[in-house]
Amino acid sequence: MALFKKRTAGKPGEWYYCLQHKRVEEGPDCPAKDRFGPYASKREAENAMETAAERNQEWETDPRWHDKPDGPSGT
Repeated sequence: MALFKKRTAGKPGEWYYCLQHKRVEEGPDCPAKDRFGPYASKREAENAMETAAERNQEWETDPRWHDKPDGPSGT
């Protein structure tokens, strides 16, 4: 039976925003599913939630992401 080591993604010097703890972390402290990043600086990681909100707004208002109606009647 083969044993596999759990690898942590990321490197020290990379910054993350932990969604579970709501804090900035250097290196991969929390699982990838619970964090945004990596960011190049602590400041970028501190603004992760604002950056995500801005990007979500851009995507929601981008006409390329909305389905076009089929045919002339829109059905």
